[in-house]
Amino acid sequence: MTTAPDRTPSRPEPARPAPPGPRVGHYRWVICALVFFATTVNYIDRQVIGILKPTLQQHLGWSEVDYADIVFAFQLAYAIGLLITGRLIDRLGTKLGYALALFVWSLAAMGHAAARSVVGFSVARFTLGLGEAANFPAAIKSVAEWFPRRERAFATGLFNSGSNVGAILAPLLVPWITLRYGWQAAFLVTGGIGLVWLLFWWPLYGSPERHPRVGAAELAHIRSEPDEPGVRLRWRDLVTHRQTWAFAIAKFMTDPIWWLYLYWVPDFLNRNHGIDLQHIGPPLVTIYLVADLGSIGGGYLSSWLLKRGWNVNAARKTAMLTCAVAVVPIILASRVSSLWTAVAIVSLAAAAHQGWSANVFTMATDMFPRWAIGTVVGFGGMAGAIGGMLIAKITGFLLQTTGSYLVVFGIAGSAYLIALAIVHALVPHMEPARLAAPAGTTRG
Repeated sequence: MTTAPDRTPSRPEPARPAPPGPRVGHYRWVICALVFFATTVNYIDRQVIGILKPTLQQHLGWSEVDYADIVFAFQLAYAIGLLITGRLIDRLGTKLGYALALFVWSLAAMGHAAARSVVGFSVARFTLGLGEAANFPAAIKSVAEWFPRRERAFATGLFNSGSNVGAILAPLLVPWITLRYGWQAAFLVTGGIGLVWLLFWWPLYGSPERHPRVGAAELAHIRSEPDEPGVRLRWRDLVTHRQTWAFAIAKFMTDPIWWLYLYWVPDFLNRNHGIDLQHIGPPLVTIYLVADLGSIGGGYLSSWLLKRGWNVNAARKTAMLTCAVAVVPIILASRVSSLWTAVAIVSLAAAAHQGWSANVFTMATDMFPRWAIGTVVGFGGMAGAIGGMLIAKITGFLLQTTGSYLVVFGIAGSAYLIALAIVHALVPHMEPARLAAPAGTTRG
């Protein structure tokens, strides 16, 4: 008897999951950690002299103008460094260029211990400024070499947080060293940290393509998003645009206020509230912790307004106006009798500055294509450094002649509102600059 064939349709076999691909490595985050620590050292080294200002004035007999001249030397070198270090690192390569920069600024930081005169400190400070100017160009280049574009903003945020960590660690570390071993030791120890960093940087950094700790999967991940063609945009291609000057003037008028906090707040707390080295740590740590919150909050505010349907012009300028108004109470800081009231006022102003700065940088990306951002930010950074040179001279003169921070903080409290008024006059609608992309460049 013949059996009829089974006509019941067979069930398809369930699809098997694709085998997992090779695990992407994580060595690029080791590189990010190295850059983070370099940035931390960068801010520790530049802040030491501000913390030690009252001590050094007492031991070496500096006038306010003498101290201003020393700060001016750093700002001058920093401005010059912004002109040359980026191209120098491009020529030498990231590994050698970053190592050379950190070696120079570490020796300069340690060299302060041997200085006894204003000229000696100015030379050490000038050399420190030249070396430190290379940190951010080298750090950003490191991130570009080791991360795909979609991870670079996060990696940049991570390494940039080292600046805030350095600003917090310095007032904890420097007084402790100075009180036990003397002010010379403070410069030697903090400067020496950079030399220790070099012992890790040199063997651990290299090109991803040739690095023995980078597997094929991680290299493919790093190179998964081809970069736009490199563009060398000249400053003279930008200076005819109102958008360039809006960004540069915002930096010129407000970057110096941050330098003012960095170099003179320890002296203000000592002069007005008798805070010595032994007790300077908690007030300064408070100021910079609150400043961190301001950086996050200022950026969040404009993003939140954009999500609620505001246009870019209104969102950015409203956030900038909020920050500018929050700075105004610093005008009263020199008149309050309570230490922690003064710290609260300065903390609010420092936080507002960071929120303002976040929006100013974002404003540049709103008005310029990606391929022009590096040059625009370099131009603005140069303007900010020149402003820092001027505020050093002005602050020294005012303190020498008046003995009070009243006028100094008056300048700080009004600078942001004036800057915003100028920005609004130059770019009332924040329309994008009409730049012709160089041949072969993809518009962003």
